[in-house]
Order: sequence, then C-alpha cells, then structure tokens
Amino acid sequence: MIELKTPDEIEVIARGGSIIAQLFRELSHRIAPGVSTLQLDSFAEAFIRSTEGAVPVFKGLYGFPGSLCTSINEEVVHGIPSKDRTLEEGDIISIDVGVRLGGWCSDSARTFPVGEIDAETERLLNVTKDALEAAIELAVPGSHVGDIGHAVEETVAGTGFSIVRDLVGHGVGRKVHEDPQVPNYGRPGTGALLKEGMVLAIEPMIAVGTHQIRTLADRWTMVTADGSASAHFEHTVALTEGGPRILTLESLRVESH
Repeated sequence: MIELKTPDEIEVIARGGSIIAQLFRELSHRIAPGVSTLQLDSFAEAFIRSTEGAVPVFKGLYGFPGSLCTSINEEVVHGIPSKDRTLEEGDIISIDVGVRLGGWCSDSARTFPVGEIDAETERLLNVTKDALEAAIELAVPGSHVGDIGHAVEETVAGTGFSIVRDLVGHGVGRKVHEDPQVPNYGRPGTGALLKEGMVLAIEPMIAVGTHQIRTLADRWTMVTADGSASAHFEHTVALTEGGPRILTLESLRVESH
C-alpha cells in the first residue's frame, strides 16, 4: 500500500537526508587508493550516529552487516564493507546508505571515482547522473511511475550503456523500502499514479555492458554478468504541489580526488 506523507513528515525525512548529503561530502575526501571499504563504513556509521537519534538504516537490515553498501567497479549493489577490500587508482565505488531519524528513513547512493578514471568510465557516471536528474523531473503529481522509468530509458538510449532492469527504486517512509516499486524503464502513462505526498527513492543503475546481473557467493553482492563497470545514483524525492523536492541534497557533479 502506498502511504502519503504530510509536510511535517517530509521535513523529518529531509533532515535525515541532509545527514546523508553531509556524509557524502565527507566521504568524497576520504575515498582514495589504499583505503579499505571497512574504513569508509566505520567512518560513516560514526558520522551518522553523531547526530542525536540518527542510525544507519542498512546496519542489520535483512541481516546486512554494514552501514554502507560499498560496490566497486562491476559490483552493482550490496557490496559488503571489508578490511580486505581496498580501493585502487581508477576504480569506481558506488556507496548506498540510509538514515533513520525520528522514525523516518532517507536513502541515497552515489558513485565516486577513485583518483583518476578513464573517459569511458567518467561518461558512465555522467550518463547515470543525467538519468537520475531526468527521472526526478517526472516525479510530479499526475504523472505515473512509468513516466519516471521512461525518462531513464530516454536518457540512456543511444549511449551504448545498459539499464540494470532487475533492481528498482521504491517508496520510502517509516521503512526504507515501501510501495511502490519504481523501475528504471517503463511506458509513459502506465504504473501507479503519482500523488502529492508520495516519497520515492529513484535510483538508476547503469552498466557499460550487459544489463544482466548475478549474485556472488556472499549472497549479497550483485555484479554485472559480464564483469563490466556499473554506476548507481539515487535520491529520495518528495512529490509536492510545487514539483519534485530532493530530500537527500548532494551535488552529482563527477569529480576525481
């Protein structure tokens, strides 16, 4: 069931989202060759908990062990932080994180370059970012879920990249995963009707090669079936009378550090 949020509830979600935005700014300065994904995870958990009442949503969710999902290169989502997994020059790392504050959840993801990345990988990040921005523009009352997915398809068409179809966005609220599902493909005018008060996590995942994915033996990490790189950008967005409002504000401009 789709639950509509009041303006006051949306404000609480936005406060949690601002913690994520601040965290991403901090992480952008810590992502570098030689850094382990567990180091990033430990920093993120402490950073989130430094705000009174804020907790990392993913920690223990469905049994997941980390506060962050740290997915490197061909890993699409759900990479498990590890002291044995260190970043290397030219990698990309997708970080997905959720915060619960005041009983409400926020969810966001961003793909970061590690040092200097090649031109094709940078293009992948920028196309994925553009797809998210195009999708958010269609998150308005009176549109449909299919309009959001179609905007992603239109952005990716002709780039040579593929949309990961088996993973979707979702509603956000008291739980980090709520109805409706928000696929990154669709036909205009189809799917659930979008209404004022809906809060959605919109999250295109784009791969250089095939759209097909598989799950590793750890039962969490999902990778592209052909080993090609993938990128992931996500915002939590509220549908308001005045248009879409991004509740997890963060610059999506690609920068190398």
